[in-house]
Amino acid sequence: MTNVFVRAVDPPVAISAEGSTITIEGGREILDGSGGAIANSIGHGRADVAAAIAEQATTVDYAHATQFTTDVLERYAASLAPHVPIDDVRVFPVSGGSEANETAMKLARSYHLARGEDRHLIAARAGAYHGNTRGVLDASDRAQLVAGYEPWIGNTVRVPGANRFRDERSGAELAAETEQVLREVGIDRVAAFLAEPIGGATLAAALPPDDYWPAIERMCRANGIVLILDEVMTGFGRTGSWFAADHWGLRPDIITAGKSASSGYWPLGLCLAAGRLADAVAEAENFMHGFTWSHHPMGAAATATVLDIIERESLVERVGPAGERLSARLVDGLGEHPNVGDIRGRGLLLAVEFVADRGSMDPFDRAERVTERIVTAAFDAGVTVYPSTSCVDGSVGDAVLLGPPFSSTDAELDAMADRLVSSVLAVLG
Repeated sequence: MTNVFVRAVDPPVAISAEGSTITIEGGREILDGSGGAIANSIGHGRADVAAAIAEQATTVDYAHATQFTTDVLERYAASLAPHVPIDDVRVFPVSGGSEANETAMKLARSYHLARGEDRHLIAARAGAYHGNTRGVLDASDRAQLVAGYEPWIGNTVRVPGANRFRDERSGAELAAETEQVLREVGIDRVAAFLAEPIGGATLAAALPPDDYWPAIERMCRANGIVLILDEVMTGFGRTGSWFAADHWGLRPDIITAGKSASSGYWPLGLCLAAGRLADAVAEAENFMHGFTWSHHPMGAAATATVLDIIERESLVERVGPAGERLSARLVDGLGEHPNVGDIRGRGLLLAVEFVADRGSMDPFDRAERVTERIVTAAFDAGVTVYPSTSCVDGSVGDAVLLGPPFSSTDAELDAMADRLVSSVLAVLG
C-alpha cells in the first residue's frame, strides 16, 4: 500500500543514481537509456549541482519574481543567452515544459494585443505533443491524453505534421498546405505556430524534410505569425547542437525548453523570447502571467551549474558521435528485422518504430501492446527506454525512444543498444 498517487503499477524503488545508472531496491542496476523522460543530460549524482543548490538555499532560498530579482538568475540568463538562436533573448523560467508552452502561447497572444491585433488561434501540427495542462493539451494531438477532456478543448488549428518516414511530400509542399489551412480559418487570426523541430513523445524522433523548417519560417514571417519552437525535448544539446533550430539556421520568436536544461536536478521549464516581444508587452503592461515558483533562485543555481558542466565538459560536442555510435549499434542489431519499420533520430534522441508488416508499414493493433511489452522486457534486461504508443496518427503506432545522458560512456551506450536489441528479439522474435 502507498499514499503516493502513482503513475505506474507497483514501480520499483530507486535508491541511488550515479552517472548513467540507477540502482533499485535489492541492489539491481538499471542503465538509464531514456534519461528518465529524455531529460538527463549530465548524468546522475553530480555533487557540484547538489552543492550549488545547497549553497543557494543558505543565501536566498526563494524570492518572488514580482518583488525581487537575484544575482544567480541574472548570471544564468546572461550565460545562457549566447547559446540561444533568438535576437535579444529574454529568459522566463518556470517549473516545467507544459508551463513553458503555456507561457509562450499567452505571450504570443499578448504581443499581438499590444500591437493592436486581435489574434488568438494557435496553429499546431498533427502528431504534436506540447504538454498536459489544459491549454497545451489542446495544442497537442494525442488521443490517449485528450480522452475525457474533449469538452475543454477545440481552439487549435490543426495543420499537417512533418514526418518524412510516413509522408513523402517535400517541406515546401507541407508548408504550402499549412498556409492554405490557415488562410481558410483566417490567417490574420493566427497568433502563433507552435511545433517541435524534431518529433518528440508522440512522433518518436521523426525528422522533417530538409526544406520544411526554412519554408515554415518564411510563411510565419510573411504573415505576422509568432514562431514558437517547442524544444523542451530537443534543446540544450540533445540533438548534437545547442538547439535543434541550429540545424536549419532558424531564428524563431520564442523557444521553449526544459528537460536537459536542468538534467532533472530541478523542476524547470524555460520560455526564451525575443526582446521585441518582451518589450512590447512590457510597454503595454498586458502580460498578466506568472507562477509562484517561476524565476526561482535555487532553480537558477541548479541550472547554471548544469549549463557550466555542459560547456566545460564539451557535452554538446560529444552528442553527435555518441548518437552515431548508438544508432549504428541499433541498425546492426535490428536494421533487417521484419517488424522494425524505422530507426531514426538525431544525436541522442533516437527511436525505433515497430510495424506489423514491413512491406506496407502498417502498424500493429494497439491491443497487442507491442511498445509496453518491449519497455517491460528492456527493463528486465537492465535498461530504461521511453514509450511512444501513437507515432502513426496520434492514436496508433508503436515505438521506443532512447535518450541517455550525454555523459554516457561508449561501453554504456553499447550496452543500452544491445539490451534493447535483445528485448525486441525476445518480444517479436
